[in-house]
Amino acid sequence: MGDACGEDLGKIGFRVDTLAPMSVLDALLKLEPLERIPRSGWIQAGQKNPESVAAHSLGTAFLALALGPRIEPGLDVDRAVSLACVHDSTEALLMDIPRSGSRLLPKGAKRAAEAAAALELLAPLSDLALERQREFVLGDTREARFAKLCDQLHMGVVWIAYLQSGARNLVEFRASIAAIDTSEFAPCAQLQAEILSRGDSLLQSEGGRA
Repeated sequence: MGDACGEDLGKIGFRVDTLAPMSVLDALLKLEPLERIPRSGWIQAGQKNPESVAAHSLGTAFLALALGPRIEPGLDVDRAVSLACVHDSTEALLMDIPRSGSRLLPKGAKRAAEAAAALELLAPLSDLALERQREFVLGDTREARFAKLCDQLHMGVVWIAYLQSGARNLVEFRASIAAIDTSEFAPCAQLQAEILSRGDSLLQSEGGRA
């Protein structure tokens, strides 16, 4: 495990060989709560029916499928999609801790907990699933950095969907979307610009209705 995730696990004494054997079905059932766990940021923004973590992961994967083939030089789109699928898997145990909460945790505590949760949840699923989650966290590959941008930009897609459905008081999300550094991948930058332009039009319409 010679990486940052392995170091985090070492600090808390977590070892692969301490995991109890688990069937594929039981491993999948451990991830099933992702279908029902809501994204906390939307709850804090007052959304009554926020997207689930599983819906966000699926949306992130669709973004990778949409933008990946447009990137030059090419990258491994299938790998990026698998990274998107597992990137929030640890929230099946940890829930979606909002930034307002994670900033109050001791330094390194969240990352160590996520590393332990990934091992518990994904090692029984497959070595590949665990490897992909670690790759996403480390962000050393182009595919991992691209998947992270898809993760961030999906918030923008959902933001537009909420605005189009008449949701109000979501202007604060614009700054977060504008702050995403998409300079490495031009298709991501193009989508970011489209999201911001559409969002500005919707926010102006909201102001006209007020």
